[in-house]
Amino acid sequence: MADTWKLGARTFTSRLLVGTGKYPDFPTMQRALAASGAEVVTVAVRRLDLSKTGEASLLEWIPKGMTLLPNTAACFSADEAVRTARLGRELGMGDLVKLEVIGDRRTLFPDVEGLVQAAKVLVKEGFVVMPYSNDDPVTARKLEEAGCAAVMPLGAPIGSGLGLRNPYNLRILMESVKVPVLVDAGVGTASDAAVAMELGAVAVLMNTAIAEAKDPVLMAEAMRAGVEAGRKAFLAGRIPMRLHAAASSPLTGLIGS
Repeated sequence: MADTWKLGARTFTSRLLVGTGKYPDFPTMQRALAASGAEVVTVAVRRLDLSKTGEASLLEWIPKGMTLLPNTAACFSADEAVRTARLGRELGMGDLVKLEVIGDRRTLFPDVEGLVQAAKVLVKEGFVVMPYSNDDPVTARKLEEAGCAAVMPLGAPIGSGLGLRNPYNLRILMESVKVPVLVDAGVGTASDAAVAMELGAVAVLMNTAIAEAKDPVLMAEAMRAGVEAGRKAFLAGRIPMRLHAAASSPLTGLIGS
């Protein structure tokens, strides 16, 4: 059977979600999105230039068949985020929303109080809410209780490329909620994506690590492979870590013993 996962009423096969920002040009973005194998692509609603049409519009370059995930990036209050999510739906982007309520301009860390507040409003309005949050299990439970379809804790600050700074918090968080947990932000290279999946994340969302790579298309392929490898390793079940050696071959019944 296919190894699928669900988000609301939707079912997906790819466990890599990608973004559309920071690419050198639209053709490179298009090739990278295709190479990633991703089925979900996130778009910052507030950064869309609605005056652009045809090939001048970012939306025209997104491969056909990808599910749009509008996000509320650059929103610094709950009210701002709610209005932006509504705008995305009015533009025909659907009811999925990556909810961001930023609390600090330098670190781009989330405003937890505003995030929960906005989530409650949007869930009541029928949105399938995926909140970008810190790696706090308590916050994750509050977002789950608010009706969010998933939680998306950061691995490290947005765009930092630092990799997973606190894998232990992420593991505790994954054990604390029943909704899907997607690691969002901070991934720098394919091994970071693999580690996130090995921890038990349902999926990984990334943008900068692909878009700002020297070869975005090749990095997209690498990220795809990293996510797939990490997922297989998680399903396979790694051996326990031991302080001392454990021989690969039996030490009994040896010739000459």
